[in-house]
Amino acid sequence: GRAVLELAGVGARRRVRAAAPRGDGHPVLVLPGLLAGDFSTAPLRNFLRELCYDARGWKLGVNRGPTADLGERLNERLARLFERHRRHVSLIGWSLGGIFARELARANPDRVRMVITLATPFRDVSASHAARIVPLLSTVGPLHEAHDLRAALRRPLSVPTTSLYSRSDGIVHWKSCLVDPGPQRENIEVPGSHTGMGFHPKALAVIADRLAQPEGEWAHYRAEGADDAEAEGADPAEAEVAPAEAKEQAS
Repeated sequence: GRAVLELAGVGARRRVRAAAPRGDGHPVLVLPGLLAGDFSTAPLRNFLRELCYDARGWKLGVNRGPTADLGERLNERLARLFERHRRHVSLIGWSLGGIFARELARANPDRVRMVITLATPFRDVSASHAARIVPLLSTVGPLHEAHDLRAALRRPLSVPTTSLYSRSDGIVHWKSCLVDPGPQRENIEVPGSHTGMGFHPKALAVIADRLAQPEGEWAHYRAEGADDAEAEGADPAEAEVAPAEAKEQAS
């Protein structure tokens, strides 16, 4: 479907790479979506390596959802990258991988530079086909202490956060991916499908722009020609997902 076409857009990605700012070599950890593995994030990681980042996969096989030792293993993976580079690590998470990335950053703010999520329904994970994993998420990071898991997932992070979403996602409702706007939080709309977002030229351009910011100098994304309101991104103030709307989007 659309994801195949997005993956096949080699020429467009080459143009994005040629125009993108070069990176500073800092480590980037990329976490895959549900039932995907490092094979699914290889094109994104290769793109980032060509921009001079040390982009790494999670090395935990297929993402089968939260497991009893997942939090510990992710913490160890992050710690190794941080200690090897002696630099803060940027986290990129796709779909469910974005929820893991957020909670990993929440538990390790002193090791994380920024978080970028792709089509991640942390605002209302029930508005997606991944709703069945909600009870298992309490095994990840500090979530085991949360009385209201859904509210805990929405809590803002203390590190810069960018959420990429698509109104034509096809799997998760776009409103479920929105962060509350703030000085270090933003929502950026990109075209494309849920399973193809990590290959889409617009998403790659945004990711490259975000990662290229000097550490400690994060600023909201501003697309060429965008005004101030557009630079802030979508406002989720009225973005609660109605059950009927969520069901329609996920079907």
